[in-house]
Amino acid sequence: MAEKTRYSDEELAEFKKLILEKIALAKRDYDQMMDVLMNRGGNDVDDTSPTYKILEEGSSTQTKEELTTMAARQQKFIQGLQAALVRIENKTYGICRVTGKLIPKERLRAVPHATLSIEAKQMKNRKD
Repeated sequence: MAEKTRYSDEELAEFKKLILEKIALAKRDYDQMMDVLMNRGGNDVDDTSPTYKILEEGSSTQTKEELTTMAARQQKFIQGLQAALVRIENKTYGICRVTGKLIPKERLRAVPHATLSIEAKQMKNRKD
């Protein structure tokens, strides 16, 4: 029996559904982070009232920096998922870009934007 070189249209449709669900969740989380960062929906005076509590200001700044980092990661995750949708449309989804073999379904379910098989990822990590 010949080794599969790509996932079937039915399998790709299953992955597409999973990815669309993950994109919706990721966008919702990203929007919530941006709402907090931009202080949207808040009628408080935290960002306008003068304060002399240096430690509290430092804590607030650190929290915003962490939230900014998380938002950037979330945006990168969304872009990775959107790129995976393009690969599904091109019928190249699930093919390792190093080995050319199919990435196992279990890996794609866990990391739907993956472009490397575990084998290729381990080879890459050894080189780094």
